Amino acid sequence: MKNFNLIGISAALLISFSCSKNPFTGSNSLALVSNNQILPSAFEQYNQFLSENKVISGTADAKRVELVGVKIKNAAEKWLNANGYTGYLDDYKWEYKLVESKEVNAWCMPGGKIVVYTGILPITKDEAGLATVLGHEISHALANHGQQRMSAGVLQQVGLVGVAVATGNTNPQTQQLAMTAYGAASQYGGILPFSRSHESEADKIGLILMAIAGYDPQEAVTFWERMAANSGGNKPDAFVSTHPSDETRIADLKSLVRRARIEAAKLKGS
Repeated sequence: MKNFNLIGISAALLISFSCSKNPFTGSNSLALVSNNQILPSAFEQYNQFLSENKVISGTADAKRVELVGVKIKNAAEKWLNANGYTGYLDDYKWEYKLVESKEVNAWCMPGGKIVVYTGILPITKDEAGLATVLGHEISHALANHGQQRMSAGVLQQVGLVGVAVATGNTNPQTQQLAMTAYGAASQYGGILPFSRSHESEADKIGLILMAIAGYDPQEAVTFWERMAANSGGNKPDAFVSTHPSDETRIADLKSLVRRARIEAAKLKGS
């Protein structure tokens, strides 16, 4: 038990000295893994992904992905500069690629490396729909969600070691049961809600960015309604999902549209 307490104290100290304030969320976030480690790895993985998949270039769709991506990136820089964070994105190496795939998806790696799959274009339909998607995905990178998830994974492993130490003198069956219980509790009580909160943060930030970029944030609600219709209701319960339910997401977005317009108007008038 003494060793277990020591591990707990060490973990608490690790957390207290490994948090950083994010300008987009206004809150402290876990930073057990530095961006100096994350970004080079992300850039390397991105290049490898592009080399193994069909990148679409020169088409109207590919140009639209880059056009909207640049507008969202410029909106982020405009917000940061207006709020005293000039240079915050200096380490980002922005790229916006359209990749051929039937998958209805898009993503942004840490450091601004973006991929949009062709499969999502029938649902985005226009620039505003694409701005909703890119605003959301870029916001994950801006809020350092990748860093936070990696840090949460580190803490989960520390906790697992603690359980192993605490049950080290018990029989193997009891130890395995305790570790399984810890794994389930940390996953459903910590990791998944953590991920859902990231999705909600990205929605909120993305809505503001698309408004600053000149798009009507109400279009984000329309886009997610199309996404919900496309899924046909075939999604897991929110409790066991990394994403909030469609109903929750749409309701939250509706409540945030006015604030996004106000934030955009502030910058326009400044």
